[in-house]
Amino acid sequence: MTALPRGVRLGVDVGQVRVGVALSDPDGILATPLVTLARDLKTGIEAVPADISEIARLVELHEVVTVVVGLPVTLAGGHGLAATQAKAYAERLGAAIAPVPVDLVDERMSTVVASRRLAERGVRGRRQRAVVDQAAAVEILQSWLDRQRRRTE
Repeated sequence: MTALPRGVRLGVDVGQVRVGVALSDPDGILATPLVTLARDLKTGIEAVPADISEIARLVELHEVVTVVVGLPVTLAGGHGLAATQAKAYAERLGAAIAPVPVDLVDERMSTVVASRRLAERGVRGRRQRAVVDQAAAVEILQSWLDRQRRRTE
C-alpha cells in the first residue's frame, strides 16, 4: 500500500455559534488546535461569510491539501438538521477554497469526547467553552488521519 501523501490537513467542527479549526503536521500524524471562529450568520447567500473567508485564508496560508469537516451523524446513524447544516457549510466552504477538496467525516461524539478530555485536564466552565470547538476539530481531524493511515498500512 502507499503512504499517506504529505501535506497539511485542516479539520473543521461546525457549530451553531462557533467553528473550531485544527491543523495537522505535513506528515499527517498529529492534529493540533488552531483557532475558534465566530460563525457569521448574517452574510447573505451571495457573499462569503467571514468565518468561511478566514478558513479560506488559513487554507492558503498553511498550504492545506485537504479540509475535513465534521458531519454530526445521529447515534442511530441518521442525518438530522445538524448534518444538513454541516453539509451546506461544507459545500459553501468547498466553493471558497476550490480546488482543495473538502471531506465530510462522521463526527459522532467528538464534542462530548473533547469536553471530557478538557475536563480531565482541569479545563472547565468559561475556559472550556472557549476551546471546546478547537478540541472537537482536533478529534475530527485526528480520527480522519488515523483512518487514512490504517488504509495505507
